[in-house]
Amino acid sequence: FFIFKMENRVNIYSYKTGYPIDNIPLPGVFLLPLRTDLLKFVHQSISKNKRQPYSVNSVSGTKTSAKSWGPGRAVARVPRVPGSGTHRNGQGAVVNMCRGGRIFGPTTIWRKWHHKINKNQRHQALMTAIAASGVTSLILARGFELTDIPEIPFVLESSWESLCKIKETIKTFEFLGIDKQILKKKKKKTNNSGKGKMRNRKFKTYHGPLVIYEKSIRFLRNIHSIQFCHINSLNLLKLAPGGHVGRFVIWTQSSFFKTRLSFSLFGASK
Repeated sequence: FFIFKMENRVNIYSYKTGYPIDNIPLPGVFLLPLRTDLLKFVHQSISKNKRQPYSVNSVSGTKTSAKSWGPGRAVARVPRVPGSGTHRNGQGAVVNMCRGGRIFGPTTIWRKWHHKINKNQRHQALMTAIAASGVTSLILARGFELTDIPEIPFVLESSWESLCKIKETIKTFEFLGIDKQILKKKKKKTNNSGKGKMRNRKFKTYHGPLVIYEKSIRFLRNIHSIQFCHINSLNLLKLAPGGHVGRFVIWTQSSFFKTRLSFSLFGASK
């Protein structure tokens, strides 16, 4: 007797009609266990690598001739401002608990800003993010609407990459049900809380679908809620924004097939 192993297959959909035109085997990376703990650790380390050094002035709060009055005057031994005839006379200075004094532990620019990440951990986190993008419940938990999406993972034919105009792409999105994810950005425009409003982060950013391609996807550049990523340089910050798995990913056929080759060396050889 021959025992045939059932192979999971994924349909490839036409960008013109929205109907399946072919199917390919599901890459083994989608069947790997989800290491969300590792993903959060790697995501946190990667997100630190784009910080710019900052520090306070090393002499801030100490530019005064204040001296302690010493013992015997029934006051604390903090440095006090000299001079007479003003309210400033006798006020504490320099130390961190005094008004106008330096901060405790002044920040320096030679702090360890960037973090090296183990290569195996990076690959494992990336594979977890890809595997989670094939789980419908995790995608729904992130707030994506999948009522009109025929299948997860969602794969379009490779000729979609050859389009030139956004108008043609929007038509594709409309009959595939992806246009709801794009329109949601306008409804979700809310202010950030805190000081970020003063630092060019006034509005919360809504992340729509992520398109993974192989050759070119230039026609998507002006659709703000859609991000895209090349299959050879997958970015964990895009696949799992905020360290949370379950991003809705649109694959092209060539990029989807390439995942089988790219991750075969890292435990996803099916």
